Amino acid sequence: MKIAVVGTGYVGLVTGTCFAETGNRVTCVDIDVNKIEKLKNGVITIYEPGLEVLFERNIKEGRLKFTTNLAEGIKDAEIIFLALPTPPGEDGSADLKYVLKVADDLGPLLENYAVVVDKSTVPVGTAEKVHARIAKNASTELFDVVSNPEFLREGVAVEDFMKPDRVVIGTNSEKARKVMSKLYAPLVRQGNPIIFMDERSAEMTKYAANAFLATKITFMNEIANLCEKVGANVDDIRRGIGTDSRIGKRFLFAGIGYGGSCFPKDVQALHKTSEEYDYDFKILEAVMDINEDQKTKLIPKIKQHFKHDLSDKTIAVWGLAFKPYTDDIREAPALVNIKELLGAGAKVRAYDPEAMENVKRTLDGDVYYAKDPYDALDGADALFIVTEWPEFRSPEFERIDTLLKNKVIFDGRNVFELDQMRELGYTYFSIGRDVVSS
Repeated sequence: MKIAVVGTGYVGLVTGTCFAETGNRVTCVDIDVNKIEKLKNGVITIYEPGLEVLFERNIKEGRLKFTTNLAEGIKDAEIIFLALPTPPGEDGSADLKYVLKVADDLGPLLENYAVVVDKSTVPVGTAEKVHARIAKNASTELFDVVSNPEFLREGVAVEDFMKPDRVVIGTNSEKARKVMSKLYAPLVRQGNPIIFMDERSAEMTKYAANAFLATKITFMNEIANLCEKVGANVDDIRRGIGTDSRIGKRFLFAGIGYGGSCFPKDVQALHKTSEEYDYDFKILEAVMDINEDQKTKLIPKIKQHFKHDLSDKTIAVWGLAFKPYTDDIREAPALVNIKELLGAGAKVRAYDPEAMENVKRTLDGDVYYAKDPYDALDGADALFIVTEWPEFRSPEFERIDTLLKNKVIFDGRNVFELDQMRELGYTYFSIGRDVVSS
């Protein structure tokens, strides 16, 4: 099939590359000239494990192309994906200006029937708005607008795309349904469902999924906070409830809050939608408030340990991305915590395998960016683990001992076991578990 993908951000580039991998001819369109030049020259512009191999192969095979020209990009396309940013506005609502601008531009360019697909995460009713904006300049016989939300997890997005748990498609058009069924057929051969519904339900499904997962994380963090007061261990509780098939094992790990490009924005947008429809969505309000507090949960413990004077202290920070296997720092807890540490007078030595360049462009202050995890520890008074990259799980503790001034670890992701910390003689603070004193 001939496919156009408008927008080459995270969702757009994964979508375009993966559809090319299944044999389609894909043209990705973006107004960012520098980005398109890099992509044309084979330089991938995001970090996502497994994507680069597919990207290079499909460029070589001629199935994946890039342009800044919308008319050129959508020419003869059977399907046009809109994978555009929908950043939160000041009031928390999703900003649709990029989506609607492209909808305005598409109308005069349509010559043959095409399915226009909202791939961006958009509020309920957006498909209708996009349809109306295109219809101003095009015959309604030339297009249908479909909602097809993405459920990609950064770090495993290629696997999620190529082997989806489910594909959600919102349309009332039988013609569009047949086109979308044909497109996704190679990805659901193992029997996972394509779930058809109306456009508004599809739009709501994406927000409901992310809001539920954010709530699940937040609930577990609240359990962890209570565990610290009553003397229980949140890891044991996680295992105890995670084996219940009604609850499941995923998204039950306590820590210092969620971040990223999806959960914070989508929870805010769903809450804003509820306000617009005069519904008081109390759970979402609590989730947002609790998560903001949770991000800096360890800062008071750091200050208390150092007798509320960080002016001559250096803190090593392991992890800057909002989660492992990505360079995405949007709403990352690390940024909030580093600002808190700097504001209290501390110096920071930071390391992350992928996200340091992004943080350098974002964060001001006395931060040293280390060449490896051990360089970050050199001369530091304590280690603060913020992101649970696998390489942090089995470090050389003998080497850590020689580099840290004090054997003190503040672990925001419960990377280490308490017994291990006791045996090694560390003072160790984590989330929802006992403090280990050396």
